[in-house]
Amino acid sequence: MRRTATVLLSSALAAGGLVTVAPAATATTQPSVRDLTITVTGLGPEKRTCRIDADLHVPPGVTAADPAPALLVTNGFGGDKTDQAGLARGFGEQGYVVLSYTGLGFVDGDLCPITLDDVEHDGAAASQLLRFLGGDPSVVAVDDATQERVVVDQVVREDTPAKGRGKGKKAKPTHDPQVGMIGGSYGGQIQFAAAAAEHRAGTNRLDAIVPTITWNDLSYSLAPENSALPGGTAESGSVSSTGTGVFKYQWAALFTALGVATGVQDLTALADPARSQEFVRNNCLNFEPEVCRALAEVAVQGHPSRASIDYLRSNSVAGYVHQMRVPTLLMQGQADTLFNLQESVATYTALKAQGTDVSLVWQSFGHSDGTPAPGEMDLSNPESTHLGRQALAWLDHYVRGVGEEPRPSFSYHRDWVQQAGGSIEDAYAEADAFPASTSSTFLLSSTGTAGGDLVTSPADVRTGTSAYSSVAPVGPNFTETSFLDQRSPVVDPPGTAISFATPPLDEPLDVVGSPRLTVQLTSPAVEVTQGGGPAGQLVAYAKVYDIAADGTTIELPNRLISPVRITDVGRPVTIELPAVVHRFAPGHRLAVVLAGGDLAYRGATLPQPVALSTGPGVTQSLTVPVEDGSRLR
Repeated sequence: MRRTATVLLSSALAAGGLVTVAPAATATTQPSVRDLTITVTGLGPEKRTCRIDADLHVPPGVTAADPAPALLVTNGFGGDKTDQAGLARGFGEQGYVVLSYTGLGFVDGDLCPITLDDVEHDGAAASQLLRFLGGDPSVVAVDDATQERVVVDQVVREDTPAKGRGKGKKAKPTHDPQVGMIGGSYGGQIQFAAAAAEHRAGTNRLDAIVPTITWNDLSYSLAPENSALPGGTAESGSVSSTGTGVFKYQWAALFTALGVATGVQDLTALADPARSQEFVRNNCLNFEPEVCRALAEVAVQGHPSRASIDYLRSNSVAGYVHQMRVPTLLMQGQADTLFNLQESVATYTALKAQGTDVSLVWQSFGHSDGTPAPGEMDLSNPESTHLGRQALAWLDHYVRGVGEEPRPSFSYHRDWVQQAGGSIEDAYAEADAFPASTSSTFLLSSTGTAGGDLVTSPADVRTGTSAYSSVAPVGPNFTETSFLDQRSPVVDPPGTAISFATPPLDEPLDVVGSPRLTVQLTSPAVEVTQGGGPAGQLVAYAKVYDIAADGTTIELPNRLISPVRITDVGRPVTIELPAVVHRFAPGHRLAVVLAGGDLAYRGATLPQPVALSTGPGVTQSLTVPVEDGSRLR
């Protein structure tokens, strides 16, 4: 049972995940639920043993004589096994056995620390749970109510010897269930970790995954750097920058506090003196020691070290994507400042390039706004919502082997369609692959110190210089307070930002994807300090505003911005801005902004004056991806 100290925070963080409002269930349709403690062993280099709190949901009529396929699911950060109760009922009605478990390190009466969904601990634990679903008696599970050992025999097995299996037929691993995984955020990345653990073992029991609003590279998520992406873009298949990013301290602090809170609530397990010593010696605020090291570094020097970046990256699908061969339906949230759309583009592109079956969905909701559009998603009734049906079709085909093979696709939600009275099906555009856009390019033209215009002809570019400066390590510019405040107006105090805007638009401009800003900046002060490493390099924040016809109402689409730490301010730099799906209405103006600070990030310690000049011989440009109707189907 979830403890009250974490309810508010974990509920808010889970709000951007899979929506599973539980339906009313009758005695004839409600799955039976057994509360289990499952012991997993040999985790990580320490050969750690952990006790997992899990619920086994078995639909009515599912027995050893009439088995069913299975789903393995776990919680988002700070949650527990009960978060998936609605999902278990919804997919139970579709004939799936569901094993829902509390992830390592969260409130379960066990002192194993949070290991950030790594392969060696979290992935290995999930791999043993897959074996448990496959009937492996060596995985010890006990019914908490009866203290009886539990061995699963209600799940369809794929390792049953097939009649007529001849030479050349690939043998299946033992205790191999028909099984998929589905889940959001922290419960999304675990699916990659489980698949990698299975791949490394050569067993590959996992048949399909549906990871939602999760990360590609955790070092990018928590310390993004958008001016040194491989190939200059997430479309290269990677967001793993070669430079040092800008620390997203608000989100990091939120998760740290939640992790500590869950650890405190498990302190009752310290009644055993030996376990008390182990907890004090090996745990760091309920996290692996590397996490505390990274937090300490940022507190002291303002940025993570290369060792911390490597650690975070190793706990990410970016670190082992070449091992991923499991069919993947990837869903990412447009309203998500924690794990942005570029992360899904990187994962999708890498999987597609190596031949893994993959489709990409950009849903309307995420960590920053957990409310789906009407009819979009409710996994307690998957067949009744747009994304629920898509997930169900994916799992039905790849796990249980029924239904047509899903066509590879890229789809995205357009809020303006639904707001105009369109259905959820109308609101989702679909193409054969990402991207589904064409490019439109604007040139920056300075008309004053605070910025200027975006123009389309080189003849319209004026000669001029715009300038701004950072003034503090944090702020004063405001875009959000993690997920806690997404409604207050954006703020750029005078002198802290420059802005370049189009004239009022004559027709709608539908942006789908990441704009790219190419600029040549100058900063004599930074040129002196940048050779000393990240602390002396230029930190800037790029963003796109939608300025309404009144000239004062400003929207920052989904509160998304693009931090950069530029290693050499003397060279032109291309910044990939956040991917968005946004309509700039007629009469509105699109503006690109460069700022020196932001209240959600840890920026430069010393003030950094910056100038941007336009005119002959200098190309300062913004390329915008615009929806291409010819690519839609």
